Order: sequence, then structure tokens, then C-alpha cells
Amino acid sequence: MFTGLIQAVGRIVAHEPRGGDLRLHIAFADLDRADVAPGESIAVSGVCLTVVAFDADRFAADVSNETLALTTLGSLPVGAAVNLERALRASDRLGGHMVSGHVDGVGHVARIHDDGRSQRWRFSAAPDLLRFIASKGSVAIDGVSLTVNAVDGEGFEVNLVPHTIAHTAFAGTASGSAVNIEVDVVARYVERLLQTR
Repeated sequence: MFTGLIQAVGRIVAHEPRGGDLRLHIAFADLDRADVAPGESIAVSGVCLTVVAFDADRFAADVSNETLALTTLGSLPVGAAVNLERALRASDRLGGHMVSGHVDGVGHVARIHDDGRSQRWRFSAAPDLLRFIASKGSVAIDGVSLTVNAVDGEGFEVNLVPHTIAHTAFAGTASGSAVNIEVDVVARYVERLLQTR
């Protein structure tokens, strides 16, 4: 599990095709890596990946075809900025919300405009994702925990404060960009319970 509070912005260093899927090599950047170990989970732009190898500068993680189909990871070019967060420890503060790193689908940045010192971002998403998004609820966009300001049949809006823009990959994200969306895990379970009635 993760909190959606980004710890560092890394970069895609290399794509390595492997037996029909992909191994990504990602620069650690400023991510605390003092006790990184193979098998550890690191969220990469909101996608929970397992570390399979690492050195002083980078780590490698395998990306399955399912993950490639549901996320932006396969389309990110070498050099692309990615949000990084190590897995939550039981003793950590939960400053964002509970983020699993299991992305539900891809949306797009529809519009960005200034809103005081913040920016208001609108994202488009498919109806099967939008039904899980609620005004004043939580959503993770590229792994960043955000509060939903408004939602309608075509998309939803959030505000990004200056700190979030400066310390995440949002600093280089433009209108039209694809993003990974993870809805609040509670909404998924509520729907599943209602389906079994």
C-alpha cells in the first residue's frame, strides 16, 4: 500500500523487451534507497512494481501485459519523468489516502488553468471509471493523492497546489497527456458487494 504522497521524481532510463512483456529501468533520483531489496514494491507513476534488480542509480522492474494494457507505462519514452513512492510502513503517517498501486485505467488531461496560486486540472475518463469518482472523494492520478472538486459525465476536476506541481511529474505534464487513474479502493469494494446481492 501507498499514501499517494510522492517521494521523488525519477526518469525512465531504458525499456527492455522480455519474452512478450517489458522490463523497465528507472533512475532512483532522490528516492531514499538505503534499504531497498529485491521483491520490494515501489509505485511508479501510481503503478505498484516489484524491484527485481538495482544498483546505486537505478532499479529494474518487470511490467506484465495486463499492466501495459491498463496503464501509461508502456508508452512512456526513455527520459520521461515518473512519480516514485516506496511502500507504506505500518509506522508511517497516512497523509494522503490508501493507494494500492493497482491502476484502474488511463485518462487524459483535458484542461489546466490558474486558480489563485494553485492550478485547476480537469481530467477526462471513461464512464466505467467516472462512476467510482465522487466530489470531495479521493483519487490517485499518476500515484498522487488528490481530492476531487467536481465530477460529471465526462470528467472530473482537482486543484494542484504549488508544492504538488513543483515536487511531482505534474511539473512537465501538459493538456492532452495520458495519466494513470486509481479510484478509491472503498468504491471498488462497495460496488462488488452490491453486485453480489
